[in-house]
Amino acid sequence: MMNIPFSPPDIGEEEINAVAETMRSGWITTGPKTKKFEQMITRYCMTDRTVCLDSCTAALESTLRMLGVKAGDEVIVPAYTYTATASAVCHVGAKPVMIDCMKNSIQMDYDRLPSLITTRTKVIIPVDVGGVPCDYDRIYDAVFAKQSLFIPASPLQEVFGRVIVLADAAHSFGAKRNIVKAGALADFTAFSFHAVKNLTTAEGGAVTWVRHEDINSDELYRQFMLLTLHGQTKDALSKTRGGSWEYDIVGPYFKCNMTDIAASIGIVQLQRLPAMLTRRRKLIEFYNRELADAGLSMLQHYSEKDKLISSGHLYITKIMWQDEEYRNAVIEKLASYGVAANVHYKPLPMMTAYKRMGYDINDFPNAYEMYKNELTLPLYSTLTDEQAQYVADSLKRALQVV
Repeated sequence: MMNIPFSPPDIGEEEINAVAETMRSGWITTGPKTKKFEQMITRYCMTDRTVCLDSCTAALESTLRMLGVKAGDEVIVPAYTYTATASAVCHVGAKPVMIDCMKNSIQMDYDRLPSLITTRTKVIIPVDVGGVPCDYDRIYDAVFAKQSLFIPASPLQEVFGRVIVLADAAHSFGAKRNIVKAGALADFTAFSFHAVKNLTTAEGGAVTWVRHEDINSDELYRQFMLLTLHGQTKDALSKTRGGSWEYDIVGPYFKCNMTDIAASIGIVQLQRLPAMLTRRRKLIEFYNRELADAGLSMLQHYSEKDKLISSGHLYITKIMWQDEEYRNAVIEKLASYGVAANVHYKPLPMMTAYKRMGYDINDFPNAYEMYKNELTLPLYSTLTDEQAQYVADSLKRALQVV
């Protein structure tokens, strides 16, 4: 029997050597490696600037704060996502307005989106679940259709003059839609570099944004630096220069910077990313062939019509015509075969924290229907052909005996 973990990181000697080099350099916190990694992400995504932080959650929250989102405001988020999407909204005091999925889809109900935009709506946070970019054209159609309702409450909001789109692209670094890379599909985009992601820094994240003719990106970057490093006017690297110790604190802000140790991993990972993405795509094609007759519905990672190429982050399936109890039994059976499977996601209205806020899963029937028989299989760039065959065979066997 094989033992197949769900999602181990793809870390090799290059990453290990890069960390060792950084450790020996005498500079391990935010410094030259972090700045280099930011520049590499900007070039890769074809965006204007990038800020690297310690998590995607920090990227989401700091962007909301930068935009002036606060108590009394509303931010539209999917009900079908991980808590980070909505918790960042709660952190700034705003109200998450949850939107159901489309029927038989993991993505938000785009037709319903315009009806949720009110005079209190400041931001929409779409989520690229599994690495498949959302339909940002339809999202912007809704935004512009309701532009007359928008009431700006900060200088940046005034510049946009409409609801702002902040993509939760925790899963989709390396994906494309209509030839545009994730990172450049929305006004602002937050990435995750957590250990299980396609590109990892162990823990980490980033926010990147597209050019806007009325926004000074250098000044916006400076404001992000202040917001994410205690409001301090000089970072540690700047203070090491002779006679440059003095600094000011312009606000009692936050601390969520990325370290050079983490960035050194990310630099190597970004250089290796094309090969890692290619491997994921080959595995998706393999699973699609092997499981074609297994009674499953699979998340579609490619679409010629939309010129869509997923990052291949998660292999998401639905066990057709089955319920939550059956799905859980299949997961347990797979575990007995040595295969770790998962569920993405249990909708937020089913979680205690959000139930206490008044959210009810009965108001999100499509999200529940998506969740009740969803099953995610191991998918990562170090998964061998032999292991992938074992996973597929084990699932088919489990489906027959449960």
